[in-house]
Parts: sequence; C-alpha cells; structure tokens
Amino acid sequence: MGVLSELEPKQVFRYFEEIAEIPHGSGNVDRISDYLVSFAKERKLFCVQDELKNVIIVKEATPGYETEPPVILQGHMDMVAVKKPGCDIDMRTEGLRLAVDGDRIYAEGTSLGGDDGIAVAYSLALLDADTIGHPRLEVIITVDEEVGMDGARGINLSMLKGNRMVNLDSEEEGIFLTSCAGGARVKCHVPLETEQFGGLAYEVTVGGLLGGHSGGEIHKERGNANCLFGRLLQRLGERLPVRLAELAGGLADNAIPRETVGILVIEEKDSESFAALLDTVEKEIQAELSVRDPGVCIRARKVERAVLDCVTVRDTARAADFLWGVPNGVQAMSADMPGLVETSLNLGILKYEEGMLLAEFSVRSSVESAKHALIGKLQGVTELVGGTVEVTGDYPGWQFRRESPLRDKMTAVYEEMYGTKPRVEAIHAGLECGILGSKIPDLDCVSIGPDMKDIHTTEETLSISSTRRVWEYLVKLLERKDRG
Repeated sequence: MGVLSELEPKQVFRYFEEIAEIPHGSGNVDRISDYLVSFAKERKLFCVQDELKNVIIVKEATPGYETEPPVILQGHMDMVAVKKPGCDIDMRTEGLRLAVDGDRIYAEGTSLGGDDGIAVAYSLALLDADTIGHPRLEVIITVDEEVGMDGARGINLSMLKGNRMVNLDSEEEGIFLTSCAGGARVKCHVPLETEQFGGLAYEVTVGGLLGGHSGGEIHKERGNANCLFGRLLQRLGERLPVRLAELAGGLADNAIPRETVGILVIEEKDSESFAALLDTVEKEIQAELSVRDPGVCIRARKVERAVLDCVTVRDTARAADFLWGVPNGVQAMSADMPGLVETSLNLGILKYEEGMLLAEFSVRSSVESAKHALIGKLQGVTELVGGTVEVTGDYPGWQFRRESPLRDKMTAVYEEMYGTKPRVEAIHAGLECGILGSKIPDLDCVSIGPDMKDIHTTEETLSISSTRRVWEYLVKLLERKDRG
C-alpha cells in the first residue's frame, strides 16, 4: 500500500505517487515519458511522443459534449531534483521517499516535484475517469521546463484542435495567472590563470540559506550563497593573498542557491587573520539578513596541507571582483502592476573547474527590451574581466489577453463554488504559455494550481486539502457546458 493511498482524491494521489517512484529530474525524463505513453496505450488513447520525449494525449469528448470547445490541459514532466547534504538517494536512478505530515506531502531528504508532478497527476486522473463529463481533452506534457523550456520550444502542436488551455503549473490556489515574464539563461565564462602552491587549505561553506524559486520568491530578497561567497572572497582578498582551488554553488539557474562551497588556500602565517575575517564577514551578513534569511552562516574546515593547483592571487582577486560586480536580484519593479517584479536575475550556478569560472544566471523581465539590456550588462561586466557570455533558452513573455472567454468561464465557476472571486494576476516566474501561444493560434490561457511551498528546495510541500479542492474545481469546470 502506498504512502498516499488513503488520501482523497484517490486517483490523483495514486498517479502522483506513481510519478514519484520514477526518477524525473530535468534531463532525465525518458522513463517518465515512456510511462505516459504506456498509460495512453493501455487506455487506447491517441498519443504522440516526439524526439524530445514530449507527450501529447487526446481523449475525445464524452457523450453530450461533442460540440463543446476542446480544452487543453498542460504541464511539464520534469522536476528540479535537489537533495539535502548527506541524503543517500541517487535522484537519477531512484524514486522519491514520500511522507505525510498533517495537510502536507513532502519527500524525505529531497525536493518533492509537486512542480509539476501534480499537473501530470491531475491530467492522468482526468484521462482515466469514466464518470466525468468533458469536452475533447488535449493533454500536453512537456520536458525540461525547469532548464529552459526546451520541450515547449520544440514541440509540434499542429494536431491540436483546441485554443483554450488550462496550464497547471502554478503554486497558489485561488489565483488565476494570466501573463508572465519572459526570460533567458546566461552563462558567463571567465578564464583564470593557475599555479601550483603549497599552503593551508580550508573548505569554506556559505550556507544555511532559505533559497527558493528565482521567479516566485526573488522579491523576498533572500541571500544568494553564490553572491555571498563572492563578497567573502573579495573581502578576504583585500587583506590577504588568497588562492581559489575549488568552487561549487547552486544546482539550477532558476533556484536561489542555498549553499556554496569552495577550497581556499592561504599562507600559514595568515591563519589567524583569515579566521578573524571569516568571523567579521559572517557577523555582517547575519546582521543584514537577520529577518530575510536568519540561518545564514559561514563555516571553515581545515584541509590537509598540500600542494594544490590554485588560481593565482591576482586572478582570484579578478574572480572576486567579477562576482562582486555582477548584478543579482530585483532590478526593477513594474510600473503597471504594483508589487510585481518587472526585471530580475539570479546567479543560480557557480563553478570553478580547470582554469575556468562558470557563472550561470536566470534573467527575467516582462519588458523584452529590459531583458536584453540586462543581458547586455552581464556581457559587459564579463568582458571587462576577460570572459565571454553564452545566451540560451531565450523565451518570450506571455501577454495578458483582455478578452478571454476561458477566464470568464473559469471565474464564474469559481464564484459559484466558493462565493468569492479568484485573484487574477501576473507572475514574474516563467511559464510555457508564451512559447505555446506562438504555436496555437489565438490561444486563450489561464494558469492555476494547488498550494505548494518552497518549490525547487528540499523543504518543498504540497497541500493535500488544496489538491482536493483544485481537483473538484477542474471537474466542475470541465462538466460546465458553454452551449445548451
């Protein structure tokens, strides 16, 4: 018996648990994609699996709904796969260990993948149901949304008949999202000169941070471990000859990094000054982030004395200046929608390997020109320190539609069920709706979902009661006829 087998709605949680048993981190989607194809074949549903492993499943209208407008249901099959230090799960080969705490579902030691496993579970439960009246259902499940929306970019949707789409990739019940920012991934490469050097080596960790989604939580101004490590490196370099030997921080460009670890090498005579500077910088950062990120800390562990391949003192300082100088976080707020972030960026991945520093950013903006201006700023700063920039995954924003029959219908059903209006909002995070809108003529789209917290982190949770309510809402929405 599964961990979720007694939860309602049973079919939704059954499929969510089956999905959780299959490794499906971004870039590792073959098994989950094949699972979806098998599901469709077992039920004799029309199914397409493309070379990218995107899957489209179609279920024809039930009797009495043949003349209703088709409805597209859309989500993505990949998840941000992160785990806690010391967790023994191999997320490329093993499933998740689900657990329940009151109204919350979580995964022990790892992220949960509610984003966007719940969309897949909802869709499969609807496709499998034989007692729910509905129009033609066209289900789109894309790959690798979390690492650039490559699946949405490459999918062929010419076989679809509908232009009304319910995107199921939102994390707050009662909010209807109707537009989102565009974005891009920017990789900055900075070559660094190396040398052999023997000295005291310390493993230094900047950690204890809350992290979060760089679209949905960037406005909370939480600490970014990669940026804080750059700040620490810059401060150390002002006082001591410091050499960088190793560096790694962050797991995804669109996740605010919680921990960055580096190996720093100093001269033996500087050990006391080194320890004092770490303590000083830690206290400064803790004071600054005492409310926004109260758990931040800097830890240092002495490594065995040895001769290491290190970045030279001069180029370690150059790397620190680069990390200190690049922008990060909120860059502009929207003038049209108070409280909405217009433009931001997140230094999500930081690595040093074999003479090359890699800094990978997620850039977002609801204003296309502002997005490209920010990319240009990153390029300028990188070139000043002798580096180069690579831009990938550039995707358009999703523009608000003033006339929306789907939004009107969804609002009416919501009011009837709950006696209050839903909140209609825009979001700074990226959704696939903009890309898919370029492939579906006159796309009318709304994004919804159940309550989730701390997505893209090991503290991610999914609300059981909210999942049930959103399911009941989806059923009512599909059963409501436009005609007759």
